[in-house]
Amino acid sequence: MTAKLPDVMSADPASITPAKVDLGRMLFYDPRLSVNKDVSCNSCHDLQKYGVDGKQFSSGDKSQLGGRNSPTVYNAAGHLAQFWDGRAADVEAQAKGPVLNPVEMAMPSGGEVERRLRAIPGYERAFEKAFPGEPITFDNMARAIGAFERKLVTANSRWDQFLSGKRDAISNDEMSGHHEFMHGGCASCHNGAYVGGKMFQKLGAEKPWPDTKDLGRFEVTKAETDKMVFKVPSLRNVEKTGPYFHNGSIATLDEAVRRMGEHQLNVKLTDIQVRRITAWLRTLTGELPREYIRVPKLPD
Repeated sequence: MTAKLPDVMSADPASITPAKVDLGRMLFYDPRLSVNKDVSCNSCHDLQKYGVDGKQFSSGDKSQLGGRNSPTVYNAAGHLAQFWDGRAADVEAQAKGPVLNPVEMAMPSGGEVERRLRAIPGYERAFEKAFPGEPITFDNMARAIGAFERKLVTANSRWDQFLSGKRDAISNDEMSGHHEFMHGGCASCHNGAYVGGKMFQKLGAEKPWPDTKDLGRFEVTKAETDKMVFKVPSLRNVEKTGPYFHNGSIATLDEAVRRMGEHQLNVKLTDIQVRRITAWLRTLTGELPREYIRVPKLPD
């Protein structure tokens, strides 16, 4: 049903150079990419907390709250698109959005980002190493962050160990949960190495979702058929990435599974089924790449 995660989420791993990764890591952690120098990418996508902040809505510039739950950045570069509504094609395109979003990091323009970075000698040197002969640009900032994010992989989950042949990595109860997940229809959307992240789906496919204030992908395409359509999230590390759904409205994994059964499959899951499915979902929790995400010394 699933495959092991790749080491690098890129069609061309050779393009992910150490210099680009090092630069991207610094940029990811640097609050100077925000207008008031107090919000970084890591503020909302905490790499020590499985790439989320655990809040329903993240706090950005002047403590403003965003309108959607911040999804994890771990393993995200392997998805078909970025953001809940899929409006960015890849992590490089996604990296530009929060920096210029007036609610999030609130920089007035890409040009202003470039001017701020050029005023820091350490960044002049780091960009020259990563992109020899090129000026500091907003595009290259995003490319560097993307290079860093393409190696944010949480490998060696117990499920990965099982797939590698370690049959005792999974208990009988957890394997029962896998069977429930497969035969119940969950895997029609949540499949592949990322157990999701590869398609868009209507939330409330079988039974209408109670909250329709956010129309999802419709806001991007304006197509009637895209109302309440969202990117199917990956279930990798799902026990660590609540609260759940695009609006962070569900606090617990048990309740999220129940809601999915009811609204996506038109099934009322029993307590035993929910317990088994969530037991299996917890085997998808991988290891954080502790050395890779170590907070760097920022340039000055």
